[in-house]
Amino acid sequence: MHYQDILTILSQCGLGALVLSEEGKILVVNETGDRLLHGEGKLKGRVLSELALPLSVESECPIYANVAFGEYLMRCPSPEVADLPHGAQLIVFRDATQDACHDMLMNIVNQMSEAVILCDAESRIFLLNDAQIKMESIETKDILGENVSKVYHMRDESEMNIPEVIRTKRPKLNHRQYYTTRYGKDIDTVSNNYPIVQNGQVLGGFSIMEDWSTVDDLHKQIIELREKLRTKNTSGKGRLENTLNAKYRFDDIIHISAAMNKAVSRCRQVAQTDSSVMLYGETGTGKELFAQSIHNASKRADGPFLAINCAAIPENLLESLLFGTEKGAYTGAERRPGLFEQADGGTLLLDEINSMNISLQAKLLRVLQDGMVRRVGGSSEICVNVRVLSNINIPPYQAIEENKLRRDLFYRLGVVNINIPPLRERREDIPILAKTYIMRCNETMVRNVRDVDQAVLERFYTYAWPGNVRELQHAIEHAMNILPDDMSVITTEYIPEHIFHEETESVAIAQEPVRATAGTGTLHHAIRDIEYNSICRVLQQHRGNISESARALQMSRQNLQYRIKKYNIDIEHFRNM
Repeated sequence: MHYQDILTILSQCGLGALVLSEEGKILVVNETGDRLLHGEGKLKGRVLSELALPLSVESECPIYANVAFGEYLMRCPSPEVADLPHGAQLIVFRDATQDACHDMLMNIVNQMSEAVILCDAESRIFLLNDAQIKMESIETKDILGENVSKVYHMRDESEMNIPEVIRTKRPKLNHRQYYTTRYGKDIDTVSNNYPIVQNGQVLGGFSIMEDWSTVDDLHKQIIELREKLRTKNTSGKGRLENTLNAKYRFDDIIHISAAMNKAVSRCRQVAQTDSSVMLYGETGTGKELFAQSIHNASKRADGPFLAINCAAIPENLLESLLFGTEKGAYTGAERRPGLFEQADGGTLLLDEINSMNISLQAKLLRVLQDGMVRRVGGSSEICVNVRVLSNINIPPYQAIEENKLRRDLFYRLGVVNINIPPLRERREDIPILAKTYIMRCNETMVRNVRDVDQAVLERFYTYAWPGNVRELQHAIEHAMNILPDDMSVITTEYIPEHIFHEETESVAIAQEPVRATAGTGTLHHAIRDIEYNSICRVLQQHRGNISESARALQMSRQNLQYRIKKYNIDIEHFRNM
Protein backbone atom coordinates (compact mmCIF):
# COMPACT_ATOMS: atom_id res chain seq x y z
CA MET A 1 0.00 0.00 0.00
CA HIS A 2 1.31 3.46 -0.93
CA TYR A 3 2.28 5.65 2.02
CA GLN A 4 -0.16 8.34 0.84
CA ASP A 5 -3.00 5.84 1.25
CA ILE A 6 -1.73 4.94 4.71
CA LEU A 7 -1.74 8.63 5.68
CA THR A 8 -5.37 8.88 4.58
CA ILE A 9 -6.43 5.77 6.50
CA LEU A 10 -4.66 7.00 9.64
CA SER A 11 -6.44 10.33 9.33
CA GLN A 12 -9.80 8.56 9.05
CA CYS A 13 -8.92 6.74 12.27
CA GLY A 14 -8.35 10.07 14.04
CA LEU A 15 -4.57 9.80 14.00
CA GLY A 16 -2.21 12.47 12.78
CA ALA A 17 0.63 11.35 10.54
CA LEU A 18 3.46 12.99 8.62
CA VAL A 19 6.52 12.07 6.66
CA LEU A 20 9.72 13.60 7.98
CA SER A 21 12.91 14.05 5.94
CA GLU A 22 16.41 13.26 7.16
CA GLU A 23 16.83 16.95 7.96
CA GLY A 24 13.74 16.88 10.17
CA LYS A 25 11.50 18.80 7.74
CA ILE A 26 7.90 17.88 7.06
CA LEU A 27 7.48 16.48 3.55
CA VAL A 28 3.77 15.64 3.74
CA VAL A 29 1.14 15.61 6.49
CA ASN A 30 -2.36 14.12 6.58
CA GLU A 31 -5.51 16.12 7.29
CA THR A 32 -5.79 15.14 10.96
CA GLY A 33 -2.11 15.89 11.54
CA ASP A 34 -2.47 19.34 9.99
CA ARG A 35 -5.44 20.06 12.26
CA LEU A 36 -3.74 18.79 15.42
CA LEU A 37 -0.61 20.87 14.68
CA HIS A 38 -2.66 23.96 13.73
CA GLY A 39 -0.90 23.95 10.37
CA GLU A 40 -3.67 25.53 8.25
CA GLY A 41 -2.15 23.79 5.21
CA LYS A 42 1.25 25.46 5.64
CA LEU A 43 3.31 22.75 7.35
CA LYS A 44 5.20 21.44 4.32
CA GLY A 45 8.88 22.36 4.66
CA ARG A 46 8.57 23.33 8.32
CA VAL A 47 10.96 21.81 10.89
CA LEU A 48 8.94 19.50 13.15
CA SER A 49 11.15 20.08 16.21
CA GLU A 50 10.24 23.77 16.08
CA LEU A 51 6.55 22.91 16.20
CA ALA A 52 6.51 20.01 18.64
CA LEU A 53 9.90 18.62 19.61
CA PRO A 54 8.64 15.57 21.58
CA LEU A 55 7.01 14.17 18.42
CA SER A 56 10.49 13.80 16.93
CA VAL A 57 11.70 11.72 19.87
CA GLU A 58 11.24 7.97 19.99
CA SER A 59 10.64 6.85 23.57
CA GLU A 60 9.06 3.91 25.34
CA CYS A 61 7.51 6.29 27.86
CA PRO A 62 4.82 8.75 26.73
CA ILE A 63 6.17 12.24 26.06
CA TYR A 64 3.61 14.97 25.67
CA ALA A 65 3.97 17.69 23.06
CA ASN A 66 2.25 20.89 24.26
CA VAL A 67 1.08 22.49 20.99
CA ALA A 68 -1.34 25.05 22.43
CA PHE A 69 -2.90 26.00 25.74
CA GLY A 70 -4.67 22.90 27.01
CA GLU A 71 -3.72 20.82 23.93
CA TYR A 72 -1.26 17.93 24.00
CA LEU A 73 -0.12 15.39 21.41
CA MET A 74 1.70 12.10 21.86
CA ARG A 75 3.61 9.92 19.42
CA CYS A 76 2.20 6.47 18.53
CA PRO A 77 3.84 3.36 17.04
CA SER A 78 4.15 3.68 13.24
CA PRO A 79 3.28 0.94 10.72
CA GLU A 80 5.95 -0.37 8.37
CA VAL A 81 5.88 1.51 5.05
CA ALA A 82 7.98 0.37 2.10
CA ASP A 83 7.82 3.28 -0.36
CA LEU A 84 8.83 6.25 1.83
CA PRO A 85 11.34 8.69 0.26
CA HIS A 86 14.98 7.85 0.98
CA GLY A 87 15.96 8.62 4.56
CA ALA A 88 12.43 9.69 5.50
CA GLN A 89 10.38 8.33 8.37
CA LEU A 90 6.69 8.11 9.15
CA ILE A 91 5.59 9.68 12.42
CA VAL A 92 2.13 8.92 13.79
CA PHE A 93 0.62 10.88 16.68
CA ARG A 94 -2.70 11.44 18.39
CA ASP A 95 -4.57 13.92 20.55
CA ALA A 96 -3.38 13.21 24.11
CA THR A 97 -5.02 16.14 25.88
CA GLN A 98 -7.16 13.88 28.05
CA ASP A 99 -4.12 11.73 28.90
CA ALA A 100 -2.07 14.75 29.95
CA CYS A 101 -4.95 16.18 31.97
CA HIS A 102 -5.41 12.79 33.67
CA ASP A 103 -1.72 12.56 34.55
CA MET A 104 -1.66 16.09 35.94
CA LEU A 105 -4.78 15.51 38.02
CA MET A 106 -3.40 12.21 39.31
CA ASN A 107 -0.26 14.01 40.43
CA ILE A 108 -2.45 16.47 42.34
CA VAL A 109 -4.58 13.71 43.87
CA ASN A 110 -1.50 11.75 44.93
CA GLN A 111 -0.04 14.78 46.70
CA MET A 112 -3.16 15.14 48.88
CA SER A 113 -2.82 14.17 52.52
CA GLU A 114 -6.42 12.93 52.52
CA ALA A 115 -7.16 9.44 51.23
CA VAL A 116 -9.29 9.25 48.06
CA ILE A 117 -11.17 6.26 46.64
CA LEU A 118 -13.19 6.41 43.41
CA CYS A 119 -15.72 3.81 42.27
CA ASP A 120 -17.84 3.37 39.15
CA ALA A 121 -21.64 3.21 39.14
CA GLU A 122 -21.51 -0.47 40.17
CA SER A 123 -19.36 0.39 43.22
CA ARG A 124 -16.31 -1.23 41.64
CA ILE A 125 -13.01 0.30 42.71
CA PHE A 126 -11.67 2.53 39.95
CA LEU A 127 -8.92 4.52 41.66
CA LEU A 128 -7.03 4.83 44.96
CA ASN A 129 -4.63 7.67 45.64
CA ASP A 130 -1.29 7.23 47.41
CA ALA A 131 -2.68 8.36 50.79
CA GLN A 132 -5.40 5.70 50.59
CA ILE A 133 -2.86 3.01 49.71
CA LYS A 134 -0.66 4.09 52.63
CA MET A 135 -3.57 4.21 55.10
CA GLU A 136 -4.91 0.78 54.17
CA SER A 137 -1.67 -0.98 53.19
CA ILE A 138 -3.34 -2.22 50.00
CA GLU A 139 -1.87 -2.57 46.53
CA THR A 140 -4.13 -1.04 43.90
CA LYS A 141 -3.59 -3.87 41.44
CA ASP A 142 -4.91 -6.38 44.00
CA ILE A 143 -8.36 -4.78 44.28
CA LEU A 144 -8.87 -2.73 41.11
CA GLY A 145 -12.24 -3.54 39.54
CA GLU A 146 -13.61 -5.33 42.60
CA ASN A 147 -16.77 -4.25 44.39
CA VAL A 148 -16.02 -2.34 47.59
CA SER A 149 -18.16 -4.78 49.59
CA LYS A 150 -15.67 -7.56 48.75
CA VAL A 151 -12.69 -5.50 49.86
CA TYR A 152 -14.02 -3.80 53.01
CA HIS A 153 -16.16 -5.04 55.89
CA MET A 154 -18.07 -2.51 58.02
CA ARG A 155 -17.54 -3.31 61.68
CA ASP A 156 -20.98 -2.01 62.66
CA GLU A 157 -22.70 -3.71 59.70
CA SER A 158 -23.80 -0.32 58.31
CA GLU A 159 -23.97 0.44 54.61
CA MET A 160 -20.75 1.62 53.05
CA ASN A 161 -20.56 5.28 52.12
CA ILE A 162 -19.90 5.06 48.38
CA PRO A 163 -22.69 2.57 47.53
CA GLU A 164 -25.05 4.71 49.62
CA VAL A 165 -24.29 8.01 47.84
CA ILE A 166 -24.49 6.25 44.46
CA ARG A 167 -27.89 4.86 45.41
CA THR A 168 -29.30 8.08 46.91
CA LYS A 169 -27.49 10.50 44.55
CA ARG A 170 -26.85 12.69 47.59
CA PRO A 171 -23.55 13.59 49.29
CA LYS A 172 -22.85 12.36 52.79
CA LEU A 173 -20.52 14.67 54.66
CA ASN A 174 -18.38 14.51 57.78
CA HIS A 175 -19.30 10.86 58.41
CA ARG A 176 -17.32 8.57 60.63
CA GLN A 177 -16.95 4.88 59.77
CA TYR A 178 -15.06 1.88 61.09
CA TYR A 179 -14.14 -0.91 58.71
CA THR A 180 -11.69 -3.74 58.19
CA THR A 181 -9.92 -4.46 54.91
CA ARG A 182 -9.88 -7.95 53.42
CA TYR A 183 -6.29 -8.15 54.65
CA GLY A 184 -7.31 -7.63 58.29
CA LYS A 185 -6.34 -3.99 58.85
CA ASP A 186 -8.77 -1.96 60.99
CA ILE A 187 -9.49 1.55 59.71
CA ASP A 188 -11.18 4.47 61.49
CA THR A 189 -12.05 7.38 59.19
CA VAL A 190 -14.06 10.56 58.87
CA SER A 191 -15.06 11.17 55.26
CA ASN A 192 -16.92 13.36 52.82
CA ASN A 193 -18.66 11.26 50.16
CA TYR A 194 -20.09 12.40 46.84
CA PRO A 195 -21.94 10.85 43.89
CA ILE A 196 -20.75 11.70 40.38
CA VAL A 197 -23.82 12.61 38.34
CA GLN A 198 -23.66 13.77 34.73
CA ASN A 199 -26.85 14.71 32.84
CA GLY A 200 -28.91 12.68 35.29
CA GLN A 201 -26.72 9.58 34.90
CA VAL A 202 -24.79 8.31 37.90
CA LEU A 203 -21.23 7.60 36.77
CA GLY A 204 -19.87 6.64 40.16
CA GLY A 205 -18.98 7.97 43.59
CA PHE A 206 -15.94 8.87 45.63
CA SER A 207 -14.83 9.40 49.22
CA ILE A 208 -12.29 11.84 50.61
CA MET A 209 -11.18 10.37 53.92
CA GLU A 210 -9.10 11.41 56.89
CA ASP A 211 -7.44 8.81 59.07
CA TRP A 212 -9.25 9.51 62.34
CA SER A 213 -6.81 7.43 64.39
CA THR A 214 -4.20 10.10 63.65
CA VAL A 215 -6.62 12.91 64.46
CA ASP A 216 -7.69 11.10 67.62
CA ASP A 217 -4.08 10.91 68.78
CA LEU A 218 -3.78 14.63 68.11
CA HIS A 219 -7.02 15.15 70.01
CA LYS A 220 -5.55 13.42 73.08
CA GLN A 221 -2.30 15.39 72.81
CA ILE A 222 -4.17 18.71 72.62
CA ILE A 223 -6.29 17.94 75.67
CA GLU A 224 -3.29 16.66 77.64
CA LEU A 225 -1.27 19.74 76.70
CA ARG A 226 -4.13 22.02 77.72
CA GLU A 227 -4.37 20.31 81.08
CA LYS A 228 -0.62 20.63 81.62
CA LEU A 229 -0.67 24.29 80.64
CA ARG A 230 -3.74 25.06 82.71
CA THR A 231 -2.48 23.58 85.92
CA LYS A 232 0.79 22.75 87.54
CA ASN A 233 1.63 21.45 91.00
CA THR A 234 3.30 24.33 92.81
CA SER A 235 3.51 23.12 96.39
CA GLY A 236 3.88 19.39 96.12
CA LYS A 237 0.72 19.05 98.20
CA GLY A 238 -1.74 18.91 95.39
CA ARG A 239 -2.50 22.65 95.20
CA LEU A 240 -2.99 23.60 91.56
CA GLU A 241 -2.31 27.00 90.07
CA ASN A 242 -3.88 28.31 86.87
CA THR A 243 -1.28 29.06 84.20
CA LEU A 244 -3.53 30.08 81.30
CA ASN A 245 -4.15 33.60 82.53
CA ALA A 246 -5.10 36.34 80.10
CA LYS A 247 -2.03 38.57 79.77
CA TYR A 248 -3.56 41.68 78.19
CA ARG A 249 -5.30 44.51 80.03
CA PHE A 250 -7.09 47.63 78.87
CA ASP A 251 -3.93 49.66 79.47
CA ASP A 252 -2.26 47.57 76.77
CA ILE A 253 -4.71 48.83 74.13
CA ILE A 254 -2.83 51.69 72.48
CA HIS A 255 -5.08 54.44 71.17
CA ILE A 256 -5.90 58.13 71.17
CA SER A 257 -8.87 58.04 68.76
CA ALA A 258 -12.43 58.69 69.83
CA ALA A 259 -13.62 55.49 68.10
CA MET A 260 -11.29 53.28 70.12
CA ASN A 261 -11.89 55.24 73.30
CA LYS A 262 -15.61 54.49 72.92
CA ALA A 263 -14.96 50.75 72.44
CA VAL A 264 -12.58 50.56 75.40
CA SER A 265 -14.97 52.47 77.66
CA ARG A 266 -17.83 50.12 76.83
CA CYS A 267 -15.69 47.05 77.41
CA ARG A 268 -14.53 48.39 80.78
CA GLN A 269 -18.17 48.85 81.73
CA VAL A 270 -19.36 45.38 80.66
CA ALA A 271 -16.36 43.76 82.37
CA GLN A 272 -18.10 44.42 85.70
CA THR A 273 -20.96 42.05 84.86
CA ASP A 274 -21.28 38.39 83.92
CA SER A 275 -23.22 38.95 80.69
CA SER A 276 -22.09 37.30 77.47
CA VAL A 277 -20.28 39.65 75.11
CA MET A 278 -19.87 39.32 71.35
CA LEU A 279 -17.00 41.30 69.85
CA TYR A 280 -17.35 42.10 66.16
CA GLY A 281 -14.36 43.30 64.17
CA GLU A 282 -12.42 42.60 61.01
CA THR A 283 -9.41 40.29 61.09
CA GLY A 284 -6.47 41.96 62.79
CA THR A 285 -8.37 44.54 64.84
CA GLY A 286 -7.38 42.99 68.18
CA LYS A 287 -10.57 41.27 69.29
CA GLU A 288 -8.79 38.75 71.53
CA LEU A 289 -6.86 41.57 73.20
CA PHE A 290 -10.22 43.10 74.16
CA ALA A 291 -11.53 39.73 75.36
CA GLN A 292 -8.53 39.17 77.62
CA SER A 293 -8.84 42.72 78.95
CA ILE A 294 -12.52 42.15 79.80
CA HIS A 295 -11.57 39.01 81.72
CA ASN A 296 -8.77 40.73 83.65
CA ALA A 297 -11.04 43.63 84.60
CA SER A 298 -13.82 41.32 85.79
CA LYS A 299 -14.50 39.63 89.10
CA ARG A 300 -13.38 36.41 87.40
CA ALA A 301 -9.82 37.67 86.89
CA ASP A 302 -8.43 35.09 89.33
CA GLY A 303 -10.16 32.29 87.45
CA PRO A 304 -8.99 30.58 84.25
CA PHE A 305 -9.16 32.23 80.84
CA LEU A 306 -9.42 29.71 78.00
CA ALA A 307 -9.76 30.44 74.28
CA ILE A 308 -10.48 28.21 71.31
CA ASN A 309 -10.49 29.04 67.61
CA CYS A 310 -13.65 27.46 66.19
CA ALA A 311 -12.34 27.79 62.61
CA ALA A 312 -9.13 25.85 63.20
CA ILE A 313 -10.51 22.60 64.65
CA PRO A 314 -12.65 19.89 62.98
CA GLU A 315 -16.24 19.64 64.20
CA ASN A 316 -15.89 16.26 65.94
CA LEU A 317 -12.74 17.36 67.74
CA LEU A 318 -14.25 20.74 68.62
CA GLU A 319 -17.23 19.08 70.32
CA SER A 320 -14.94 16.84 72.37
CA LEU A 321 -12.73 19.78 73.34
CA LEU A 322 -15.67 21.93 74.41
CA PHE A 323 -17.75 19.38 76.30
CA GLY A 324 -15.23 16.66 77.25
CA THR A 325 -15.44 12.90 76.70
CA GLU A 326 -16.24 9.76 78.65
CA LYS A 327 -14.19 6.61 78.26
CA GLY A 328 -15.50 4.52 75.37
CA ALA A 329 -17.43 7.37 73.75
CA TYR A 330 -15.62 6.33 70.57
CA THR A 331 -12.62 4.19 69.76
CA GLY A 332 -9.74 5.26 71.99
CA ALA A 333 -11.73 7.90 73.87
CA GLU A 334 -10.59 8.64 77.44
CA ARG A 335 -12.43 10.29 80.32
CA ARG A 336 -11.46 13.95 80.04
CA PRO A 337 -13.02 17.28 81.02
CA GLY A 338 -13.87 19.75 78.28
CA LEU A 339 -13.08 23.46 78.12
CA PHE A 340 -16.36 24.40 79.82
CA GLU A 341 -15.37 22.35 82.86
CA GLN A 342 -11.79 23.62 82.77
CA ALA A 343 -12.99 27.23 82.57
CA ASP A 344 -15.33 26.83 85.56
CA GLY A 345 -15.23 30.04 87.59
CA GLY A 346 -13.54 31.88 84.75
CA THR A 347 -14.00 32.92 81.13
CA LEU A 348 -14.19 30.98 77.86
CA LEU A 349 -13.53 32.80 74.57
CA LEU A 350 -15.04 31.28 71.40
CA ASP A 351 -13.04 32.77 68.55
CA GLU A 352 -14.64 32.94 65.06
CA ILE A 353 -17.91 31.55 66.37
CA ASN A 354 -19.44 31.86 62.88
CA SER A 355 -17.14 29.02 61.74
CA MET A 356 -18.74 26.54 64.15
CA ASN A 357 -21.05 23.96 62.57
CA ILE A 358 -24.74 24.85 62.95
CA SER A 359 -25.56 21.51 64.61
CA LEU A 360 -22.83 22.06 67.20
CA GLN A 361 -24.15 25.58 67.80
CA ALA A 362 -27.43 23.99 68.93
CA LYS A 363 -25.58 21.93 71.56
CA LEU A 364 -23.67 25.01 72.66
CA LEU A 365 -26.96 26.89 73.07
CA ARG A 366 -28.23 24.28 75.55
CA VAL A 367 -25.12 24.68 77.69
CA LEU A 368 -25.50 28.46 77.71
CA GLN A 369 -29.19 28.22 78.62
CA ASP A 370 -28.92 25.59 81.36
CA GLY A 371 -25.36 26.02 82.63
CA MET A 372 -25.03 22.23 82.38
CA VAL A 373 -22.54 20.24 80.31
CA ARG A 374 -22.86 16.63 79.20
CA ARG A 375 -19.65 15.01 78.04
CA VAL A 376 -19.56 13.18 74.71
CA GLY A 377 -20.62 9.61 75.50
CA GLY A 378 -21.77 10.59 79.00
CA SER A 379 -25.21 10.35 80.60
CA SER A 380 -24.90 12.73 83.54
CA GLU A 381 -24.80 16.52 83.45
CA ILE A 382 -22.16 18.69 85.10
CA CYS A 383 -22.92 22.18 86.39
CA VAL A 384 -20.49 24.86 85.19
CA ASN A 385 -20.12 28.55 85.97
CA VAL A 386 -18.47 30.10 82.93
CA ARG A 387 -18.68 33.52 81.33
CA VAL A 388 -18.65 33.15 77.55
CA LEU A 389 -17.11 35.78 75.29
CA SER A 390 -17.20 35.36 71.51
CA ASN A 391 -15.53 36.91 68.48
CA ILE A 392 -16.91 37.23 64.98
CA ASN A 393 -15.20 38.72 61.91
CA ILE A 394 -18.30 39.47 59.84
CA PRO A 395 -21.36 41.48 60.87
CA PRO A 396 -23.52 39.23 63.12
CA TYR A 397 -26.72 39.78 61.15
CA GLN A 398 -24.88 38.94 57.94
CA ALA A 399 -23.71 35.69 59.57
CA ILE A 400 -27.33 34.93 60.53
CA GLU A 401 -28.57 35.60 56.99
CA GLU A 402 -25.83 33.37 55.54
CA ASN A 403 -26.81 30.57 57.97
CA LYS A 404 -23.41 30.73 59.67
CA LEU A 405 -24.83 31.74 63.04
CA ARG A 406 -28.05 30.62 64.70
CA ARG A 407 -30.29 33.55 65.54
CA ASP A 408 -31.13 32.14 68.99
CA LEU A 409 -27.44 31.56 69.73
CA PHE A 410 -26.68 35.15 68.72
CA TYR A 411 -29.25 36.45 71.21
CA ARG A 412 -27.63 34.32 73.91
CA LEU A 413 -23.99 35.14 73.06
CA GLY A 414 -24.57 38.72 72.01
CA VAL A 415 -26.31 40.06 75.10
CA VAL A 416 -23.78 42.87 74.68
CA ASN A 417 -22.41 43.60 71.20
CA ILE A 418 -19.30 45.70 70.82
CA ASN A 419 -17.80 46.77 67.50
CA ILE A 420 -14.01 47.02 67.32
CA PRO A 421 -13.28 49.69 64.66
CA PRO A 422 -10.86 48.87 61.83
CA LEU A 423 -7.63 50.85 61.59
CA ARG A 424 -8.87 52.93 58.64
CA GLU A 425 -11.60 54.34 60.91
CA ARG A 426 -9.13 55.39 63.60
CA ARG A 427 -6.19 56.72 61.62
CA GLU A 428 -5.28 59.10 64.44
CA ASP A 429 -3.84 56.04 66.22
CA ILE A 430 -1.36 55.22 63.44
CA PRO A 431 1.61 57.36 64.64
CA ILE A 432 1.48 56.10 68.21
CA LEU A 433 0.96 52.49 67.09
CA ALA A 434 3.90 52.70 64.70
CA LYS A 435 6.10 54.21 67.41
CA THR A 436 5.07 51.50 69.88
CA TYR A 437 5.90 48.69 67.45
CA ILE A 438 9.26 50.30 66.69
CA MET A 439 10.09 50.37 70.41
CA ARG A 440 9.11 46.71 70.79
CA CYS A 441 11.28 45.72 67.82
CA ASN A 442 14.16 47.78 69.23
CA GLU A 443 14.06 45.57 72.34
CA THR A 444 13.82 42.21 70.55
CA MET A 445 16.21 43.06 67.69
CA VAL A 446 18.62 45.21 69.74
CA ARG A 447 18.18 48.21 67.43
CA ASN A 448 17.98 51.97 67.95
CA VAL A 449 15.36 53.10 65.45
CA ARG A 450 13.51 56.28 66.39
CA ASP A 451 10.51 56.60 64.07
CA VAL A 452 9.14 56.50 60.51
CA ASP A 453 9.77 59.47 58.23
CA GLN A 454 7.05 61.85 57.05
CA ALA A 455 6.60 60.19 53.62
CA VAL A 456 5.96 56.84 55.27
CA LEU A 457 3.54 58.38 57.74
CA GLU A 458 1.62 60.10 54.93
CA ARG A 459 1.25 56.82 53.09
CA PHE A 460 0.20 55.08 56.29
CA TYR A 461 -2.57 57.67 56.68
CA THR A 462 -3.98 57.04 53.21
CA TYR A 463 -3.51 53.26 53.00
CA ALA A 464 -6.68 51.19 53.61
CA TRP A 465 -5.07 48.62 55.99
CA PRO A 466 -7.14 45.54 55.05
CA GLY A 467 -5.14 43.60 57.66
CA ASN A 468 -5.73 46.32 60.25
CA VAL A 469 -3.44 46.74 63.28
CA ARG A 470 -1.81 43.36 62.67
CA GLU A 471 -0.79 44.45 59.16
CA LEU A 472 0.70 47.69 60.51
CA GLN A 473 2.67 45.71 63.08
CA HIS A 474 3.99 43.37 60.39
CA ALA A 475 4.91 46.33 58.14
CA ILE A 476 7.02 47.85 60.93
CA GLU A 477 8.64 44.51 61.74
CA HIS A 478 9.38 43.95 58.03
CA ALA A 479 11.09 47.34 57.82
CA MET A 480 13.10 46.80 61.01
CA ASN A 481 14.43 43.49 59.68
CA ILE A 482 15.87 44.98 56.48
CA LEU A 483 16.75 48.52 57.66
CA PRO A 484 20.55 49.06 57.58
CA ASP A 485 22.21 49.25 60.98
CA ASP A 486 23.33 52.84 60.42
CA MET A 487 19.80 54.16 59.86
CA SER A 488 17.57 55.31 62.71
CA VAL A 489 14.48 56.35 60.72
CA ILE A 490 12.34 54.03 58.58
CA THR A 491 11.98 55.38 55.02
CA THR A 492 9.67 54.38 52.18
CA GLU A 493 12.03 51.91 50.50
CA TYR A 494 11.90 49.62 53.55
CA ILE A 495 8.11 49.42 53.82
CA PRO A 496 6.43 46.38 52.13
CA GLU A 497 5.98 47.15 48.44
CA HIS A 498 2.26 46.35 48.29
CA ILE A 499 1.49 49.22 50.67
CA PHE A 500 2.84 51.70 48.13
CA HIS A 501 1.81 50.05 44.89
CA GLU A 502 -1.63 48.52 45.41
CA GLU A 503 -4.87 50.45 44.92
CA THR A 504 -6.58 50.73 48.29
CA GLU A 505 -9.89 51.80 49.66
CA SER A 506 -9.18 55.32 50.80
CA VAL A 507 -6.25 56.33 48.60
CA ALA A 508 -7.60 55.23 45.24
CA ILE A 509 -8.29 58.74 44.03
CA ALA A 510 -6.90 61.00 46.74
CA GLN A 511 -5.14 63.96 45.14
CA GLU A 512 -3.29 65.52 48.08
CA PRO A 513 -1.22 63.72 50.73
CA VAL A 514 -2.41 64.01 54.31
CA ARG A 515 0.07 65.69 56.62
CA ALA A 516 0.04 65.29 60.37
CA THR A 517 -0.74 68.45 62.27
CA ALA A 518 -0.48 69.37 65.88
CA GLY A 519 -4.19 68.92 66.52
CA THR A 520 -5.72 65.48 66.13
CA GLY A 521 -9.00 67.16 65.21
CA THR A 522 -7.47 68.77 62.10
CA LEU A 523 -5.99 65.46 60.97
CA HIS A 524 -9.23 63.64 61.67
CA HIS A 525 -11.22 66.05 59.50
CA ALA A 526 -8.64 65.90 56.71
CA ILE A 527 -8.90 62.13 56.61
CA ARG A 528 -12.70 62.27 56.62
CA ASP A 529 -12.61 64.70 53.67
CA ILE A 530 -10.32 62.40 51.66
CA GLU A 531 -12.53 59.39 52.35
CA TYR A 532 -15.75 61.30 51.57
CA ASN A 533 -14.40 62.69 48.27
CA SER A 534 -13.00 59.30 47.25
CA ILE A 535 -16.32 57.54 47.83
CA CYS A 536 -18.30 60.24 46.02
CA ARG A 537 -16.03 60.14 42.97
CA VAL A 538 -16.25 56.34 42.66
CA LEU A 539 -20.04 56.42 43.13
CA GLN A 540 -20.22 59.00 40.37
CA GLN A 541 -18.08 56.85 38.05
CA HIS A 542 -20.37 53.85 38.62
CA ARG A 543 -23.66 55.79 38.65
CA GLY A 544 -24.42 54.89 42.24
CA ASN A 545 -24.05 51.13 41.77
CA ILE A 546 -23.10 49.87 45.25
CA SER A 547 -21.58 46.54 44.19
CA GLU A 548 -19.40 48.00 41.42
CA SER A 549 -18.29 50.91 43.61
CA ALA A 550 -17.41 48.57 46.48
CA ARG A 551 -15.25 46.47 44.12
CA ALA A 552 -13.51 49.58 42.80
CA LEU A 553 -12.79 50.73 46.36
CA GLN A 554 -11.80 47.19 47.41
CA MET A 555 -14.20 47.08 50.34
CA SER A 556 -17.29 45.07 51.17
CA ARG A 557 -20.78 46.25 50.23
CA GLN A 558 -21.61 46.46 53.93
CA ASN A 559 -18.62 48.73 54.63
CA LEU A 560 -19.50 51.00 51.71
CA GLN A 561 -23.14 51.24 52.79
CA TYR A 562 -21.96 52.05 56.31
CA ARG A 563 -19.86 54.94 55.01
CA ILE A 564 -22.65 56.23 52.75
CA LYS A 565 -24.85 56.43 55.82
CA LYS A 566 -22.03 57.82 57.97
CA TYR A 567 -21.33 60.71 55.56
CA ASN A 568 -25.02 61.19 54.68
CA ILE A 569 -24.29 60.70 50.96
CA ASP A 570 -27.31 61.00 48.66
CA ILE A 571 -26.96 57.80 46.62
CA GLU A 572 -29.97 58.66 44.43
CA HIS A 573 -28.16 61.75 43.23
CA PHE A 574 -25.48 59.60 41.59
CA ARG A 575 -28.01 57.13 40.19
CA ASN A 576 -29.90 59.91 38.42
CA MET A 577 -26.84 61.59 36.90
